Amino acid sequence: RNGVGVRMVATAPETGVTKLSKVEGIKTASDQLRHPLMEEMANEEVFISEDAVQVMKFHGSYQQDNRELRRPGQPKHWQFMLRLKMPAGEFPAEMYRTLDDLSEEFGNHTLRATTRCAWQMHGILKGNMKTVMQRLMNAGSSTMGACGDISRNVVATPAPFTSTQYEEVRRHAKIIAEVLAPQTGAFAELWLDGEKAASIEYWKKDIDMKKVKKLIHKDTGNDIVIPNSEEPIYGETYLPRKFKVGITVPGDNSIDIYTQDIGLVAISKRTGELVGFNVIVGGGMGRTHNKESTFPRVGDHLGYVKKSKVFELVKAIVAAQRDHGNREHRPNARMKYLVDKLGIDKFRELVESYYGSKILAFKRLPEWKYEDWLGWHEQGDGKLFFGLFVENGRVKNEGSYQMKKALRTIVDELNVDLVVSPNQNVILKNVRPEHKLQLEFLLKNHGIPLHTDLSRNRVTAMACPAFPLCGLAITEAERHMPQIVDRVDVLLKQLGIRKNNEIIMRMTGCPNGCTRPYMAELGFVGSGPGMYQIWIGGSPGATRLAYAYENKVKEDKLEDTLEPLFAMWAQQRKRREPFGDFCARVGLDAVRAYATEYVPGSFTRKRKSAPRVVVNADQVKLLQQKADASGSTVQQVLDSILSKSLP
Repeated sequence: RNGVGVRMVATAPETGVTKLSKVEGIKTASDQLRHPLMEEMANEEVFISEDAVQVMKFHGSYQQDNRELRRPGQPKHWQFMLRLKMPAGEFPAEMYRTLDDLSEEFGNHTLRATTRCAWQMHGILKGNMKTVMQRLMNAGSSTMGACGDISRNVVATPAPFTSTQYEEVRRHAKIIAEVLAPQTGAFAELWLDGEKAASIEYWKKDIDMKKVKKLIHKDTGNDIVIPNSEEPIYGETYLPRKFKVGITVPGDNSIDIYTQDIGLVAISKRTGELVGFNVIVGGGMGRTHNKESTFPRVGDHLGYVKKSKVFELVKAIVAAQRDHGNREHRPNARMKYLVDKLGIDKFRELVESYYGSKILAFKRLPEWKYEDWLGWHEQGDGKLFFGLFVENGRVKNEGSYQMKKALRTIVDELNVDLVVSPNQNVILKNVRPEHKLQLEFLLKNHGIPLHTDLSRNRVTAMACPAFPLCGLAITEAERHMPQIVDRVDVLLKQLGIRKNNEIIMRMTGCPNGCTRPYMAELGFVGSGPGMYQIWIGGSPGATRLAYAYENKVKEDKLEDTLEPLFAMWAQQRKRREPFGDFCARVGLDAVRAYATEYVPGSFTRKRKSAPRVVVNADQVKLLQQKADASGSTVQQVLDSILSKSLP
């Protein structure tokens, strides 16, 4: 349900005609992601056609236009964004140096940490794309699988603990990333002129690639693998839409596991030995305004799988979406709509028909907590890791705030490796204990505040890039979110809500949901120029969908909409009840009824204070003597004296 009592059905509009979407035709004609991109990257134009754009996505890049540089009668300012493939978010120091250099030489001098644990680089001109791609690939990185209708970057809990459980999570993330990687030779043909890269991708060094190759082609005899195909898992048209996989440990919901197409929870013995995975399916955030056939959705519990069969089950789920997902109506092509249409029981039966076995029952889990892993932590091997808050993921140098220089200096001087987190932050790992103070000094010296210097609402907030480069954005997000969070903090303070006032806030410039605003306690979703749809009621642990509260709220009028919500929360919440839980408990009708009757400025929480009586040391002794003599307490004696002396 969408929060307003309307059941949404994952079906395309009735037309009476079954016709594949245009993108399906482009994929078919591309010859496994080769054409027309190869031809257009070789011409003299500064942009590529829409057909080539669709193919380019599979290569890890989006064509963008800087709207703020547009002038009437002038050509668009075309450029490209590159997104890296980084299983589990890991990024070695030497790779960061390469990426940082490329962003200065060919990009817009910034880097962007994404909500799928990857780096993005913006501002690359078409004529420089091949050079940038070659340097990345020859250094041991890749953009293959970062975008397109395939499995996107496989995310994992970013905490770099060295325990067996966490190591297994990262290892499985890397194996699944390679099992579901496109096998076409188009990438090497286009960017490396058909040659092999000078270096193997860095994450492949941690896994057995011979085993991975066998896993790709292994078939249980139930049509998971397509025979005699360059793409044995995907086929010639790949998946109907993008596909997202995430892996974590019980209790750690840093990856928003219920928003994944496939969410895997590592189940281990007390010794840390991995035994299997709980499997969650059918999550997804994207939707379209005013189209109830599109909606955000939290995943369902599919079941449990032993570790020896997890890769076959993952492939079976992918095959079910490949063969049964909606290829006619692209807005309904994500797997969440297939799961919603069939129901989890029928979907489980469909997956089992590919898998060849019954899926075991889902195992009980502890309560989920949304982790950000900021600050200092011990890794478990004598070294430390530090979770660095990066506001909305943007690594830049601006005035006294020199984040980009700080990160490069830390990497160069301390030789630490990095992990990009699903919260758009950066974890600096393998820090030697004796370098702890030096790292903090380098941050301070470059004007970087620690997360403890900022409000909790500031450090948990997320926003997508939006203007000026995202072609889907209809209003601001990243550039305006910091000020909006500050305004929320001021409003809470004005209302006297000073304790337990943390609210998970997320913002997107369009309804596609890149920062997962529909899971937030308070979500801002772009609904028009300078306007947002307000979503409330998500859980602090990111396990419950929020609901739509108001549709087109002007940015400069946000306080008018939020004040009654916060006032009602302060007045009626249970002890320590989070904002999202409160909104979910009372429901949309009650919130709207309260807001309708609310008079702006009428609520201010008054501090409760007890009256004080000051006595000196000699008087305390006298009171104690009287109490001892009468067998009373000091308080009783004092009460008696006051009652006799006051009128």
